[in-house]
Amino acid sequence: MKRRSLAILLLFVLAGVGILAYSLWPDDSTRALRQSQALDVVDLLGGVEDPGYQRAWPGDEPELPADHGPHPDFRSEWWYFTGNLHGPDRRHFGFQLTFFRFAIAPDPVERASAWGTRQLWMAHLALTDTEGQRFFSQERLTRGAQGLAGARSQPFRVWLEDWSASSLDESFLPLNLAASEEDFALDLRLEPGPAPVFQGDAGYSAKGPEPGNASIYYSFTRMPASGAIVIDGVRHPVAGLAWLDREWSTSALGPGLAGWDWFSMQLDDGSDLMFYRLRRKDGTSDPLSAGMLRQADGDVVRLDQDSVQLTPTADWVSPSTGVRYPVRWTLTVPSQDLRLLVEPHLDAQEMDHSVRYWEGAIRIQGNRNGRALGGNGYLEMTGYSAPE
Repeated sequence: MKRRSLAILLLFVLAGVGILAYSLWPDDSTRALRQSQALDVVDLLGGVEDPGYQRAWPGDEPELPADHGPHPDFRSEWWYFTGNLHGPDRRHFGFQLTFFRFAIAPDPVERASAWGTRQLWMAHLALTDTEGQRFFSQERLTRGAQGLAGARSQPFRVWLEDWSASSLDESFLPLNLAASEEDFALDLRLEPGPAPVFQGDAGYSAKGPEPGNASIYYSFTRMPASGAIVIDGVRHPVAGLAWLDREWSTSALGPGLAGWDWFSMQLDDGSDLMFYRLRRKDGTSDPLSAGMLRQADGDVVRLDQDSVQLTPTADWVSPSTGVRYPVRWTLTVPSQDLRLLVEPHLDAQEMDHSVRYWEGAIRIQGNRNGRALGGNGYLEMTGYSAPE
């Protein structure tokens, strides 16, 4: 939904000045402060009263390629890349590279300082090494000034320092994803796949009953990916499939919500499934939970709250934060005779940064129309907290 997406999707804005200050000069004490004060996703993406921001309204549709670029008049947006990869020996890796932009005020003003900006940027990088039973993640925060972070539509590029997603020619695809940390890195090429899916009503994705509680949302669900990842200095050539969730909004969530559970799945029969369950504070699913099933032939079946049955079957408790996450699920779509069992490639895929959430690679087994079916995907879970 990163929301997607989170997916995630999210995040830390409007703790603005304080977070910005310690993100620019990180040391051990500020890192500890950042982790101890993980911010609540729903508070950050909920309603705002400031009329200066642009909002998503019914009838709004993505316009490509222009909308690959930034939307500074909206309060937040993200470019959310995830994927499952395999080496020549079938060793499995998952990856996440996400870029988030947050406005701290709606209207640009002239500032004398070259550091002046009303845009804050955050990026998350994560790798899952299933065979090695290791999960790596890192966060970067900065301001949208002096070229430190930004985005443009043509040729497309989004970046935060030396982490980037960049078109390799005038077309959006192919893309290069590049990000590096001391212990891990990725360098991937994403190729064109099926046409993007405009989520919700032609790209307008309602998240609450109030006017303007919505986002503009589209997805590239099946991009062939190849390249390399690096772990502890060892380079692993890889290939697989990637997913991009692209979303922008000002007030993306309605009141009464605790968080969401977002699933993206690339199935072996060539179909792709996305579904997000908006989870209310009383534990029930919100009626605006939604998704889609893109068939192998390109037809798209819209999914609503009543057409999908989601049941958690097993939990994992984070040893570092004490948060309990439902990491195993069954997902059924009766109208499609589809039943899927979802489990993580690795339980410990918690993102514990400015915003705390679980985001990780999943494997899928099940059946459709009586035939066995498998696949891989990603699961994002937000709004879970440790017992008091």
